[in-house]
Amino acid sequence: MLDIKLVRSNPELVKENIRKKFQDEKLVLVDEVIALDAKYREGNQRLEFLRSRRNALSKQIGGMMARKEFDQANETKREVSAMGEEMAALEAQGAELEAEIRKRMLVIPNIIDPSVPIGKDDSENVEIERFGEPFVPDFEIPYHVDIMERLSGIDLDSARKTSGNGFYYLMGDIARLHSAVLSYARDFMIDRGFTYCIPPFMIRSAVVDGVMSFSEMENMMYKIEGEDLYLIGTSEHSMIGRFQNTFLEESQVPQRLTSYSPCFRKEVGAHGIEERGVYRIHQFEKQEMIAVCRPEESDAIYDELWKNTVDFFRSLDIPVRTLGCCSGDLADLKVKSLDVEAWSPRQKKYFEVGSCSNLGDAQARRLGIRIRNKEKGNYFAHTLNNTVVAPPRMLIAFLENNLNADGTVRIPEVLRPYMGGKAQIG
Repeated sequence: MLDIKLVRSNPELVKENIRKKFQDEKLVLVDEVIALDAKYREGNQRLEFLRSRRNALSKQIGGMMARKEFDQANETKREVSAMGEEMAALEAQGAELEAEIRKRMLVIPNIIDPSVPIGKDDSENVEIERFGEPFVPDFEIPYHVDIMERLSGIDLDSARKTSGNGFYYLMGDIARLHSAVLSYARDFMIDRGFTYCIPPFMIRSAVVDGVMSFSEMENMMYKIEGEDLYLIGTSEHSMIGRFQNTFLEESQVPQRLTSYSPCFRKEVGAHGIEERGVYRIHQFEKQEMIAVCRPEESDAIYDELWKNTVDFFRSLDIPVRTLGCCSGDLADLKVKSLDVEAWSPRQKKYFEVGSCSNLGDAQARRLGIRIRNKEKGNYFAHTLNNTVVAPPRMLIAFLENNLNADGTVRIPEVLRPYMGGKAQIG
């Protein structure tokens, strides 16, 4: 959410940013916010005048009564009473205007970073850098589910019976590999100085409103019937929510946290859930990283976060590339975002395995996350998040890049301690 002062003082900047995101239907919101804000401030000024006047008159009434000026005292009381009624009406109007302003401000997109490429959708995202050499073996690589099934590692048919499409049973060595990757990711991030956390897997609507846009929520999150609770789509939601309505001392930032959680997603608009694949699914597990920091630190921490993911995948011998998300592909709260994509030897192309985002102070404004500074005044923090790894999607890249010609799967050295010392499975 933007600072209302920015909208008030530089509406053309806000409108130009909306145009860069190809959301021209939102241009009218800027003018509506300015008009509503002017009315709100006018009402507030009148309210402050009446409050001051009422206090002054209330003090005078006591003197009038002491001097036995009863008629004048009663007249003043009536004036004070009338003021009270007008003040109550102004307070109600102010609350209504505040709600209308906030409703519009929540859907006006954040100001994007100058480095963000301008484009309408993800087809116009820009490759930044490649890490590792993409390799295609001289033998055919089966579909990822076929690899898992040959290793007795997945049961989609039973999952469809119990839960429907978009669910799975992982079995045996594949299930162990799944857990090993998450355990390795946990230790990898702890070794890089991040504090490990297991957060709540459900959050209240106030936190949902703070961390994401309404359209994202509708397309992603499952609501718990009859309760003010949602299943998290990613642990970033509850991790950032942990700081709501808090003041952090400057000595306490930056906060670097890494979290494990299951994730639950509707995947609305995802062009259908594959019946046999595990690329888009309703339930998965993930190791995440988040940071809460000073505004001047956020660019450097953004680079630190995405490099962690690149280094993690390279430690598992998986080639990756980074892709700068264009303006039209950015969620409204994001200042900038970068996707990490892994190489698929079977498809001979890269596919997304993680996303790193800098949200500026948008989430902090919504949730009231401030940093205390006695000299310069308190200010809103910046928040960032990035995927470390999200199996089973990551398992697609892992299996394809570590598959041997005989159908066995090589286990990279760093992962072997988590697999009971095994050098391969199959």
